[in-house]
Amino acid sequence: MQNLPIESKNFSEDTTLSRQLGLPSAIAIVISRIIGSGIFRTPGPIMALVGSTLLFGSVWIIGAVITIFAAICYAELVAMMPRSGGPYVYLKEAYGPLIAFLRGWAMFFVSETGAITAVALVFAEYTVASITLVSGVVLSHAVVVMLALLVIVFHTFINCFGVKLSGVVQIIISSSKIVALGYIVVACFTNNGNIQNFYHPLVPESFTLAHILGIGAALRYAFFAFSGWEGATYVAEEVKNPRKNLPLSLLVGIACVLILYASTNAAYLFQVPVRFFSQSKWIAVDALQNALGAIGALIVAYAVIINTFGNVGTQIMVKARTWHAMASDNLFFKVCSTVHPKYKTPNNAIIVQGIWACILVIFASMYKDSYKAVIDYFSATGTIFNILTLGSVIVLRKKYPGIVRPFKAWGYPVTVILVISFYVVYLVITLITAFAPSLLGIIFTLSGLLYYWYKSTGKSKNEAPY
Repeated sequence: MQNLPIESKNFSEDTTLSRQLGLPSAIAIVISRIIGSGIFRTPGPIMALVGSTLLFGSVWIIGAVITIFAAICYAELVAMMPRSGGPYVYLKEAYGPLIAFLRGWAMFFVSETGAITAVALVFAEYTVASITLVSGVVLSHAVVVMLALLVIVFHTFINCFGVKLSGVVQIIISSSKIVALGYIVVACFTNNGNIQNFYHPLVPESFTLAHILGIGAALRYAFFAFSGWEGATYVAEEVKNPRKNLPLSLLVGIACVLILYASTNAAYLFQVPVRFFSQSKWIAVDALQNALGAIGALIVAYAVIINTFGNVGTQIMVKARTWHAMASDNLFFKVCSTVHPKYKTPNNAIIVQGIWACILVIFASMYKDSYKAVIDYFSATGTIFNILTLGSVIVLRKKYPGIVRPFKAWGYPVTVILVISFYVVYLVITLITAFAPSLLGIIFTLSGLLYYWYKSTGKSKNEAPY
């Protein structure tokens, strides 16, 4: 007989949403959610921090290995609990509502909607840049802001008309992203390049503590480039045969992205020497300009536009499910708990998210480098919750040993302990190398305790979080 929890709905496939996403759509969500602006923005800062090709490659390999191990843990969790909201559900079942709420609070108000904002602004910047390249017309910053707002509004609108339409859009977008990155790789390797760039310098002249800290700091950007791989778990209640398709979508989607990222970084390095690579803010532009001349900048602009446009849509689609799940548990604004009677989508959660993201666009547009700020401010907070989420695999194995687990983490408990240990070390390095922004991110997260206290002191039992 199974050791079932008293409140066992999280282990059930019952849902008020509509299961219309097949395996191809789930894989597309994983791919589209990961590939955004990161692969175009983060390689330069990573190279600047490590300064050699071996350490550069090591950062990406470490990031990839840890991502795979973490995905294996998530695969066990989502197969056991195919509920929308992803990590929120696992944290709530393992540690109770407070920890889960704090993660959701930080996600909504800055880190996750902030990521939507950052990518929307990159989309807008490159759209304006491409217009200037083609027509010579220089557009104002106000146009950038308007385009960022429009892309958020557009995807918010599309996602309100049923998950099946959204799934088709994700397949189209993810396919376009693969083609765009594939073109960059082929263009770089079939035109003027230098294989000597791969080993000049191969290693630092001397290896010191500064290099270890540099690798740790560089991982902050590699993890950001890989972030979003858990995207399909947020829409678990809308995926067909979730106990099989969700774990498979994670592993297949991540494998596809790893191949693309390895090829793309190699293509960049084939075109751009390390000394210039480390100074590049947009390495894809420099690489394609070396390979194709002036037309290369325009091609990269189109590639970034495709990738960021799709990434905004995927983020809007999957993240809204967390606010819906939280509101359904009375841990967020109640308006977000309703489901549209016809389309069976959490439209209020989608709309509230879109409004807040638009507000953040206006604020973020006032700062010079909001993109890196999002990464620095919430890397530590995100890592803390990642550690807790991965730890929930161990907690739930002890708490509910009899629950059916269609997929089990490979090499348990060794692999789980190893990946958690790595994240702990990474957290310490992040606190050392980005202490002030990390502290602010943690403080902001803890500010959610005020709202939680307010909900906990509701006049009736139904008003209190559970």
